[in-house]
Amino acid sequence: MTAATTTEPAAEAPRGGALGRLQYWLAVIFVVGWTGVVCGGLAVQFVNWEYPCPLCMLQRNFMTLAALGGAYIVAKGLRGSITRRDYMTGWGLAIVGCVAGGFTSWRQTMLHILPGDPGYGGAVLGLHLYVWAWILFVAAIATIGVILIFAYETAAITIPTGGPQALIGKLALWFAALVIVINLIATFCLAGFHFLPDDPTCYRLFHDLGILDGDCPVR
Repeated sequence: MTAATTTEPAAEAPRGGALGRLQYWLAVIFVVGWTGVVCGGLAVQFVNWEYPCPLCMLQRNFMTLAALGGAYIVAKGLRGSITRRDYMTGWGLAIVGCVAGGFTSWRQTMLHILPGDPGYGGAVLGLHLYVWAWILFVAAIATIGVILIFAYETAAITIPTGGPQALIGKLALWFAALVIVINLIATFCLAGFHFLPDDPTCYRLFHDLGILDGDCPVR
């Protein structure tokens, strides 16, 4: 007597073509977009001489995590093939970063929600940076949700390794890496050999090393 064997049908492969590479391009946008937002924060920090608080820095870090989720997908795609697990891992990292960043920016918004509170730092188009961060984190989660609804049509398993899309992908990764390094250096200069205070007033590293004279009050 021969035991019957059941064979599950193999899952269909995602479609290819331009539509099939939509998730790859969205990942590139995530890398460039979130890195660009971090650049905006650095520009406000250095141009307007506004010192980011610990909650501000946490939001930057979660933006970086969201960008790294997209970077994971792009890096896998640049090898020529990308699996469904790669997509899930990358978007999972991005969602974790966006959820954590959304909570952090919401927390900072609630700290300054009372009427008459001037908020922390300057405003851009009438809103403080942490409010903009909250909006962007929520919008990013919604975008990932929409794209995953159409995951079958938009998740190609083969990505061409040449041409403009490979060049753009590499430039996006290098851009992210450069900004991450700059942000780490800026954070170290701001905190020095201490914990970052709630209301930074100077770059403490230069005072710790004796490069700058004078007091660096901690508030």
